[in-house]
Amino acid sequence: MPVPKRRSKSKLYTRTGDGGETGLFGGRRVQKDDLRVMAYGTIDELNAALGLAISFIRQRTVIARLHTIQNELFNIGAELASDQPVRRGKKQSTMIQLEASKTAWLEELIDDYDARVPPLRTFVLPSGTSAASALHLARTVCRRAEREVVTLAQRESVNPAILAYLNRLCDLLFVLARYLNKAARRRELLWSKDV
Repeated sequence: MPVPKRRSKSKLYTRTGDGGETGLFGGRRVQKDDLRVMAYGTIDELNAALGLAISFIRQRTVIARLHTIQNELFNIGAELASDQPVRRGKKQSTMIQLEASKTAWLEELIDDYDARVPPLRTFVLPSGTSAASALHLARTVCRRAEREVVTLAQRESVNPAILAYLNRLCDLLFVLARYLNKAARRRELLWSKDV
């Protein structure tokens, strides 16, 4: 019986970035502190922060929704990693472009979870269960990603749907943290100016 050939794995390292450059989709080389690289790098950080938060969450529906968001963030990162416009018509690009309907879905989730928590009377301190605290941390990473995409959009072409999506995602992560604290019967810590 013939011994099956072992497929050789590609190496994880390429050494092409040792000088501080990286390649965008499309082939252009840029510095690793380029605004575009900073933006999609923070999207990657946000995705990792969501992965950490998910590891603490027990509600399957919340996990499934966050997994959908993680996939969408991967698509957004890929879109930001390309300085090539998405072609329309006969020459379709393989690049996935974020659509406004994705933001509308986030708005539906925000309304749904916000209806399950008490109305806000003051600011809430990031705290509570491990899951809620991790979502609060992910929310702050999301805000930074949003700021970096805003900076990039002032200099280069960026799909405006990405900005709207990140803005709504911050709101969703906030309300999900509140919802998970309520579900765990964990009292929210409210901000007090007099401590």
